[in-house]
Amino acid sequence: MSADDQLDLTTAAHSPAPSALTQAGESEAELVDAVRAALTQAGDYLVFSEGDELRVVALVGDWTRIGRSTAADIRFDDPTVSRRHALIIREGDALKLVDDSSLNGIFVDGKRIERYRLTDGDNFLIGRYRMNFVSVTGGLADTLAVPSDSLPL
Repeated sequence: MSADDQLDLTTAAHSPAPSALTQAGESEAELVDAVRAALTQAGDYLVFSEGDELRVVALVGDWTRIGRSTAADIRFDDPTVSRRHALIIREGDALKLVDDSSLNGIFVDGKRIERYRLTDGDNFLIGRYRMNFVSVTGGLADTLAVPSDSLPL
């Protein structure tokens, strides 16, 4: 991402909001790194592409529902995603990814999981969607000051 490109990070509690269009030639890892560098608030986030949009969702509650249902906090209108596909549950300081009896499952490193403790940098598949988990700690967020001319917020 060049200094002329802008990355507008709009995060929402339990409501994915479009945050930036993917740039031609950039890999998913580069986009996730750009998001990580632009995040200034400590917290846990999911980063994923939906079509040409890069989405960033802040995980702020005790649980987040992912699925095709209109009641899902992160909703995918796609037949590869079950109505109640997955939950992300906060247990103390940890976040757990839990399969909510989905048909197509959740895959981490090519293995189907039922329950998985998320750590910074993890990525997983829900249907055809690759989700990236980013956790920014308080100290790290303070050191990730972004120059105002490169990635304005």
